[in-house]
Amino acid sequence: MSKPQTITQKILAAHAGKEYVAPGELILAKVDIALGNDITAPLAIKAFRDVGAKKVFDRERVVLVCDHFAPNKDIASAIQVQTVRQFAQEQNLVHFYDGGDMWVEHALLPEKGIVVPGDLVIGADSHTCTYGALGAFASGVGSTDLAAAMVNGEVWLKVPESIKFVYQGKLGPWVTGKDLILYTIGDIGVDGANYRAMEFTGPAIDRLPMADRFSMANMAVEAGAKNGIFAPDAVTLAYVKDRGLRPFDIKNLYSDKDSAYALVKTYDVGRLEPQVACPSSPGNVKPLSRVGEVTIDQAVIGSCTNGRLEDLQVAARVLKGRKAAKGVRLIIIPATPLIYRQAMDQGLLAIFMEAGAVIGPPTCGPCLGGHMGILAPGEVAIATTNRNFVGRMGHPQSKVYLANPAVTAASAVTGRICGPDSL
Repeated sequence: MSKPQTITQKILAAHAGKEYVAPGELILAKVDIALGNDITAPLAIKAFRDVGAKKVFDRERVVLVCDHFAPNKDIASAIQVQTVRQFAQEQNLVHFYDGGDMWVEHALLPEKGIVVPGDLVIGADSHTCTYGALGAFASGVGSTDLAAAMVNGEVWLKVPESIKFVYQGKLGPWVTGKDLILYTIGDIGVDGANYRAMEFTGPAIDRLPMADRFSMANMAVEAGAKNGIFAPDAVTLAYVKDRGLRPFDIKNLYSDKDSAYALVKTYDVGRLEPQVACPSSPGNVKPLSRVGEVTIDQAVIGSCTNGRLEDLQVAARVLKGRKAAKGVRLIIIPATPLIYRQAMDQGLLAIFMEAGAVIGPPTCGPCLGGHMGILAPGEVAIATTNRNFVGRMGHPQSKVYLANPAVTAASAVTGRICGPDSL
């Protein structure tokens, strides 16, 4: 009889060609998808060439996305993208995204069906862990690890221990997956899951739509996790069945009953209110009612954390018939061209424009302080993004608060941090 394993162990074992892998074990694993962007891929491409490689291991499984400084904000970023573009053309990559076909990478791969349940995905971007929402093992790596994977389709990994998070109860109004992950990070700290897998389970998770699951998996790295993961279920299958580009089987993608966990945390989220991460850490989390009087200069709705259609729909519910407060810059960035089109067809963009918002093309943009929303000294922003470190969105003397789309939209209307119930 085989030893019990968590879903993370099972995926890693399968990709290492083993029946069982133990936490702490070093493995050489086959990679399904290797991902790079316009910041990290040029370094990987240089390393690829430095070792004398001529061809990537599989032109359908190396994915390059130009999203961080796109549209190119300056000469340096244009050169970065040029390097990636030329390499993609040289290698005849199937999945290269640039220009009008450019998407925020961690919204792109799931939407395009490039990642499917059971995959092992590595990406030279820390928020690659987003794909754990699909029941995949997905983790960020350095550009040299990406280069090695581009050459041979393999990666060295240490099998992580798992922490099981069980969410009981039914979420209240305006409370989302973003609030669950912020609350969790606030509880365990930004190093609370260092090199461990965060496994999300429980009745509240079972009822969670995919957009919220993506938000939670996306921010697992903010607790130091190697990966975040959900066992695929009917919600997952409904999302991937008409998207998945490759066959997949979820029958063994669950944690065995007697799996060993480093820690099990159980939360009753029935009375949870919207959460806000205050400067300057994703772990400095407070319930909305305890944030106090905070005046804002900018509100940003978008990013790989909360730029999906469902996020924009929530923001539109709050903003409809209202306007951003005088002096507040409201920036809304749909995460993909498809989301942009759907938001336009549903009349969401008209609502945003009437509210006085600037609607940007799909890009990471202000999230990393790239462009399209940089903060000046002393300015304060609230954002649906995933990090609020010192200088993350601009000047080191600016401040960023993290919240869900409803709270961010409501705050734009009042000019201070608040929830929709305050309107």
